[in-house]
Amino acid sequence: MPELPEVEVTRAGITAHISGNTITRSVAHAADLRWPISPELATVLPGQTVQSVQRRGKYLLLHCHVGSLLIHLGMTGYLKIVSAATIREKHDHFDLDFHDGKVLRLNDVRRFGAVIWTGSEPQTHELLAELGPEPLTEGFDGSYLFHKSRGRKLAVKQFLMDQKVVAGIGNIYANEALFHAGIHPTTAAGSLTESRTRQLVTAIKAVLIASIKVGGTMLDFRDGTEKTGYFHQELAVYRRAGEPCAVCATPIQFEKLGQRSNYFCHRCQS
Repeated sequence: MPELPEVEVTRAGITAHISGNTITRSVAHAADLRWPISPELATVLPGQTVQSVQRRGKYLLLHCHVGSLLIHLGMTGYLKIVSAATIREKHDHFDLDFHDGKVLRLNDVRRFGAVIWTGSEPQTHELLAELGPEPLTEGFDGSYLFHKSRGRKLAVKQFLMDQKVVAGIGNIYANEALFHAGIHPTTAAGSLTESRTRQLVTAIKAVLIASIKVGGTMLDFRDGTEKTGYFHQELAVYRRAGEPCAVCATPIQFEKLGQRSNYFCHRCQS
């Protein structure tokens, strides 16, 4: 699933093409995504100019004068910029056509993504209203995470993936941050000391920033040429089961935790 770095890279990529550009047409080729695409978009969006593109957690927000379009990439989705003459590929489900002939196109194999319109303040939308702080802001620090975790018996990895605790962190970056912080993923969140939560926050920020710099971990955005995220080359534990730990050479362990893949070094993480 695209996580914060992939969505942030996508945000930056599409902003260069659509910010200040006027929408001429909205077409849902397959409306049955995670939530059905409203037919209202075909009438409300044409004529609107995209004023800015923002990211909140794993959501993209395309702000127009009369409202905002919320886009979530789901498990397998990605956005691409193509010309109006470009033939649709399989799983291309939604198009936004622009005045200059460009098209913002959503491809989503598993259809878990979402395209939702809101005419009110987007931050109050039910999908965004309860999101936790952005992890790369000053509001997300060791003190916040320490107090948020008090009394929580939930495994710290699952705790980090709770979007109400902190927005945008998913399985990949939870695995990586916990390794760099030296914390075992099954440790009860409430058992962490304030010192260890500070270490964890530092690791989270460092991992996310490093991933954004190299385009994320997976294929994330296309603007005529494929752009592949290169952070997979720097992953310390994720999908490296059986390989030697880069720190101590102990084989990386794999297990399921809450139906998600869990990777760790039992010697470096405690």
